[in-house]
Amino acid sequence: MKCPYCGKDEDRVLDTRIQREGEIIKRRRECLHCKGRFSTTETLTVQFPFIIKKDGRREPYSREKLLKGIQAACQKRPISLAQMEAIVELVTQWVLGRMEKEVSSHSLGHKVMLELRRLDNVAYVRFASVYRTFKDVQEFLETLEDDTHPEKKDPPHAPPVP
Repeated sequence: MKCPYCGKDEDRVLDTRIQREGEIIKRRRECLHCKGRFSTTETLTVQFPFIIKKDGRREPYSREKLLKGIQAACQKRPISLAQMEAIVELVTQWVLGRMEKEVSSHSLGHKVMLELRRLDNVAYVRFASVYRTFKDVQEFLETLEDDTHPEKKDPPHAPPVP
């Protein structure tokens, strides 16, 4: 770490404090050359994967976009913002846990559908109707019926959803 006063890169750490559940580390340092004291802040940088859309486009993963879609599905339902944010957190941890550079929108949408189904059937159906493309009502009903079977599996390229 370069000293902001003299530019030398020799210092010692006087104090370390961890904030926000390990997300931020603050350090108080002292330059060994000029004895100047300064503080540094370290934060964890997470590299999210790209989402491969149905048409082949790649978009960066966005927690905000995911929350917006979940909020639309949960509109006028007895579901709190905290519950929706909890789903976003679960899905985000699932995405990061896969440790892949790219995740299909199909796998991501399927995971969101599973979480919404546990929370509220109406929100689940709303999300499924937007997330999937259906030719008619019958195809929609058949797909929802298929999704309720426990033996339903993810596509071959994706590992099973926990």
